[in-house]
Amino acid sequence: MAIKIKQGQTDLPVLKPFNYSPAGRPGDLQFSRWMAELPLSAFFLFAGVVCLWPMIAAAQSNYTTGQAFEALWRWMPFLLSKGFLLNVIVSFLTMLIGTIAGVLLGLGQISPRAWLSKPSWFFTQLFRNSPWLVLLFIVMLAFPFEIQIGDTIIPIPDWMKAVFGLSLPIMANISEVVRGGVQSVPTGQWEAAESLAYTRSQTLWMIILPQCFKRMIPPWMNWYAILTMATPLISLLGVEEIITLSRQAMESEDNHPELLMPFFGFALFIFFVYCYPIARYTIQLEKRFIVKG
Repeated sequence: MAIKIKQGQTDLPVLKPFNYSPAGRPGDLQFSRWMAELPLSAFFLFAGVVCLWPMIAAAQSNYTTGQAFEALWRWMPFLLSKGFLLNVIVSFLTMLIGTIAGVLLGLGQISPRAWLSKPSWFFTQLFRNSPWLVLLFIVMLAFPFEIQIGDTIIPIPDWMKAVFGLSLPIMANISEVVRGGVQSVPTGQWEAAESLAYTRSQTLWMIILPQCFKRMIPPWMNWYAILTMATPLISLLGVEEIITLSRQAMESEDNHPELLMPFFGFALFIFFVYCYPIARYTIQLEKRFIVKG
């Protein structure tokens, strides 16, 4: 006796499909979502801790809360113009170099030629899964301090070495964004272009990339926000950005413990103010360019 079971109706246990979300796909925006979803109360809570800490510490020494914030106010223009500005410059240059190299590496990953796709995949995975600080130290120690061309000596500053070091993981992650963006386009687009006698290069540049370009913008902005948050790592290499200059400012103020929360709290605040709008705009772009289907 045959038993008819309507599609989608059964009392038997069914294994649900596994939803695999590989890193590097156009919708991979965990960092921006986390930052954009932070409640406003979290900011006020942090501000309250910053204000309360010096009051507690002031009871243990002669250095008052007013003196700590007065010192921060005196150093604030210097920290912004000489410190945080360098963080922004490093993030811009790193993203520029990493994006150009990452696009080339990502296109290499989808190449049908094995001699190009396999090395591209290897370098992508190598730099994606390497600690950023380790890469910074390798580049810092491997790169020369100056290059001599004839009688001309070209010095290489530490901040430029930091740009090269941070460009490596950014390059690898942008490579995955490009690969994921291209592979998100339905295969029917490739088949339709082939039926019109388009070459692979023509199909890629005229049909595929224009469709996935908008999808790649949100994850690209997400990685820029992550990169900006990671630029204080270069302070460990002696680059004079906002964290290094904050330590120098506190040393000039006799290293009072009450200075820690105001100075480092200000650094955290300025990074938040800079990156939070980027995270919010990234989520808006994701909703705008989402592929419905």
